[in-house]
Amino acid sequence: MAMSAGKANGDVISDMNTTPLIDVMLVLLVMLIITLPLGTHAIKIGLPNGVPMSAPPPVVTLTVDFDGAVEWNGQRVDRVTLDRYLTQAARQQQQQPEIQVVADRLARYDAVAKVLADAQRLGVRRIAIVGTDRYVAN
Repeated sequence: MAMSAGKANGDVISDMNTTPLIDVMLVLLVMLIITLPLGTHAIKIGLPNGVPMSAPPPVVTLTVDFDGAVEWNGQRVDRVTLDRYLTQAARQQQQQPEIQVVADRLARYDAVAKVLADAQRLGVRRIAIVGTDRYVAN
């Protein structure tokens, strides 16, 4: 590669060397082309449509004790009564209550799973599992 430091008459060439500038621009262009498709992927989220609810739904606390006993809003119930309550809750079309399942930290997994399966089988759509922090001894 030939290089000249001046003109034939002895004057200095005052032109800027653009080769490093072009190299940097090409590297930036390649980086842009590589990273651009990553930002165009869309995640489709099904958002609710329609009229928003005016008041929050009622909350029902469903407690599962360490021995497998179930309480509906603090009142101990058997399996038949629980199924009846869950069926009534599932039939409410306007505002189905939110069933908050609170399991004791010593409760068996089987007992909690049966309560959740019964709620789902009977058509309850709003089920929440609440943490057991309030049952931990200080």
